[in-house]
Amino acid sequence: MSTWDEPLRGALGGSARAFKDKLGLHTLGDLLRYYPRRYDRRGDLTDLATLAEGEDVTVQARVLDAKRRTIPARQGRRRMDMLEATVTDGTGRLHLTFFNRGAYHQTSLVPGRLAMFSGRVSTYRGRRQLDHPEYQLLDEDGQEGERARAYAEELIPVYPAVKGLDSARIAVGVEMALARTADLPDPLPPRVRDRHGLLGVGEALRKVHQPAGWPDIGAARKRLKWDEAFVLQIALARRRHLAEGLPAKPRPGAVGGILDAFDAELPFTLTDGQREVGASLAARLDAAHPMHCLLQGDVGAGKTLVALRAMLRVVDSGGQAVLLAPTEVLAQQHHRSIGAMLGPLARAGQIDGAERATRLALLTGSMGAAARREALLDAASGAAGIVVGTHALLEEHVSFADLGLVVVDEQHRFGVEQRDALREKAADGRPHVLVMTATPIPRTVAMTVYGDLDVVSLTQLPAGRAGVGTHVVPAREKPRHLARVWERIREEAAQGRQAFVVCPRIGDDAGTADEEVGEGPDGDGTGNRPPLAVLEVARRLAEGPLSDLTVEVLHGRMPPDDKDAVMRRFSEGETDVVVSTTVIEVGVDVPNATVMAIMDADRFGVSQLHQLRGRVGRGSLPGVCLLVTDTEEGAAARERLAAVAETSDGFALSRKDLELRREGDVLGAAQSGARSSLRMLTLLKDEELIGRAREEAAAHVAGDPELTGHPPLAQALDELLPEERAEYLDKA
Repeated sequence: MSTWDEPLRGALGGSARAFKDKLGLHTLGDLLRYYPRRYDRRGDLTDLATLAEGEDVTVQARVLDAKRRTIPARQGRRRMDMLEATVTDGTGRLHLTFFNRGAYHQTSLVPGRLAMFSGRVSTYRGRRQLDHPEYQLLDEDGQEGERARAYAEELIPVYPAVKGLDSARIAVGVEMALARTADLPDPLPPRVRDRHGLLGVGEALRKVHQPAGWPDIGAARKRLKWDEAFVLQIALARRRHLAEGLPAKPRPGAVGGILDAFDAELPFTLTDGQREVGASLAARLDAAHPMHCLLQGDVGAGKTLVALRAMLRVVDSGGQAVLLAPTEVLAQQHHRSIGAMLGPLARAGQIDGAERATRLALLTGSMGAAARREALLDAASGAAGIVVGTHALLEEHVSFADLGLVVVDEQHRFGVEQRDALREKAADGRPHVLVMTATPIPRTVAMTVYGDLDVVSLTQLPAGRAGVGTHVVPAREKPRHLARVWERIREEAAQGRQAFVVCPRIGDDAGTADEEVGEGPDGDGTGNRPPLAVLEVARRLAEGPLSDLTVEVLHGRMPPDDKDAVMRRFSEGETDVVVSTTVIEVGVDVPNATVMAIMDADRFGVSQLHQLRGRVGRGSLPGVCLLVTDTEEGAAARERLAAVAETSDGFALSRKDLELRREGDVLGAAQSGARSSLRMLTLLKDEELIGRAREEAAAHVAGDPELTGHPPLAQALDELLPEERAEYLDKA
């Protein structure tokens, strides 16, 4: 009986080495799942008299003559054995040229023999010819026409090829592998196949590699997409099932506690969305198993407020909450904004502290020794109910009295091990976890990449937000428009408002940190020049068009105290313009900032541009975001920028972003350089199928969590999730 993981050598013999070395294919399953990237047809039968140069054709003709000759060896080229033949169909003549194996072809193409020939028409010395065409000999049995049509219409699979292993050779290997599919175990349970009208796996593989027509390809692809979707959803459903079985300490809050006092002092009314999400999180915190939730929301929807109310609920329950931020700038911003929102409620033990209060601590890697000792003591003793910090929170000597909730902001900035290290600082290793992202996520991505999380969304923006208008500035085509950018910033400054100018890199010739680089493709139509840099742009602006304004720089390589000082001055209105890297992408909240100019905007991705522009227009004053680019109209980069300019709906943009990006490995294996686990499935186009697979997987795991009832499914899961990737999911 054949198995998916049997070595490829058993099917291919010595040829297996080339497939291993050049394509990374080691097993029978690897090769069978190496699908064609497209299908070609030889072409309709064509009369020789009507052939056009460059056309791919199939002709039926009779051999008039065939002659061999030898081309002598030349410098850098070996001697070649060549066959030249002439064929006719009665309407015209066509010359055929075969290089090497001339004797073999001469034996087949004898004068008078009828055959079909396929290839691309070229012209040499005024003669129409086919170079090394494919051909099939025909018998004189009166069925030439029918056979010729079938030959011409046959679909030819075209595989992703590499040097030394072309598509035709791959097809031969696949054909040998297909001979062993009759008894391959089928990973899909029979009831799932029957309910959704799916082919058996062996039939699907044969039809995708050797289709009789387009209906075969459609049916095969549907089945093979189900394989990927269902096994992935099984992995995530098992993860959810295991999490629901773990015990955790409920955090029900307290009547008349800090949360009630905080709500009573809010100067605005919560949106309906904030109330609904808050109630949903409260119910999860009340449960006796760990909350593992993703909170997504568009820019400015109030995620931090919702997270703070969840943290206060845990504090009222006698526990502590941690907010992990990816950068010191953002950690300091969170510390300031949470402190401002809580006021006396965050100053327990101080003269101006409220009667029922807690302490708010900040822990970063650059803090002075005294401040660091105080923060560590407050966390370890439980005096600090809320601790905000960066990676410094993950260090071994950081401890907590009763860690009940971990909030991770912009979770994609953290590795799995980092998140897990913080979670393990809880006494039982099972705190509630709330992951936040300001990048709205399409439904299919939420069902796959974050499929083991409960997803809650904030889609309603608070009242009073003036919004942001976005415009593309084609600096190369219209230099006057770039000059207008600086005029607009001066006009806003004259009215007491402020501006950001964002650049893709720092410009200190020391390289750049990951957080400082735009995530879009470099050189996307802007020529070979390097991306614009903060230090150079700030100097030019301060000496030129913005010389009458106060201009400061901000980037991730500055000392933390300097970064904090820059943001404090900007927040207090002392600075007119901050020229920054993407360090201000999330969390920075300066309501008086109304203009943002993003230089080399084509260097950034759609979602990143959306996050950046969310830093302006955060108050009652309308904002404007200017996407400056040197790319030409019609370039792919301009399409991205136009999409951002056309809508402020982050959820719509997230779908556009997914269209423009490769899905990558939804299980995170991209971090280790492995190939994507999605070969056939596409997250955007297959949303309905993924939804059905999710439902089927949840039902299957509920009835058979150990997958003992259908062993081939367990085997498929092991192949999808080898030990290290299973550990990735367990820690995610």
